[in-house]
Amino acid sequence: MRIVTFLAACLALAAAQLAQAQTAICYNCPPEWADWGTELRAIQEHTGVTVPPDNKNSGQSLAQLVAERASPVADMTYLGVTFGIQARQAGVTAAYKPAHWDEIPAGLKDPEGHWFTIHSGTLGFMVNVDALHGKPVPRSWADLLKPEYKGLIVVLSDAGQAIWANAFLRPVRASAISKAAAAHFLPAADYARARTVDYGHMAAVQKAFSERYLREVQ
Repeated sequence: MRIVTFLAACLALAAAQLAQAQTAICYNCPPEWADWGTELRAIQEHTGVTVPPDNKNSGQSLAQLVAERASPVADMTYLGVTFGIQARQAGVTAAYKPAHWDEIPAGLKDPEGHWFTIHSGTLGFMVNVDALHGKPVPRSWADLLKPEYKGLIVVLSDAGQAIWANAFLRPVRASAISKAAAAHFLPAADYARARTVDYGHMAAVQKAFSERYLREVQ
């Protein structure tokens, strides 16, 4: 799951101050991911504001925001949900509720608008059944810890990541998806089975790692 903080706020501010500023700064908006390339071009076309692409990841973006707290540079940033939670805790976000706020599920936004999700991806396993040699297909994270799967679990290669980067990410607002885009996804009833994870708990668990990361990059 990915989130964006202040995206709509930034666009509104940029449009209002168009005479003063023609550029808005976005952290972690790489053109190859989540179709940001098209999005950035659309922003320029509809508002006249240029948003340069940026290839930071969520951790690097948070570290930059914290380092620049006294003199902010970024107008918006695109983060994983847990990093959005940490960004608010670090005091580097501003509250803003965009249009259609009520359509965003409660578990996918900060109640005061410090972060909100724009799209989601459902996690799944890709299984080479031939490599299992008769073993049952794993059905849960707990299954992956079983000894019979030792040595059979891998993460995506760079090539695999490139394929994932071009995958479709489903908008969290039902009204935001066109019929043409919806045709690329499973029926809505299949997604009804999915549940939002406890991102607050995830952020707490990741806190030690994030603090270490921030110390090392500062």
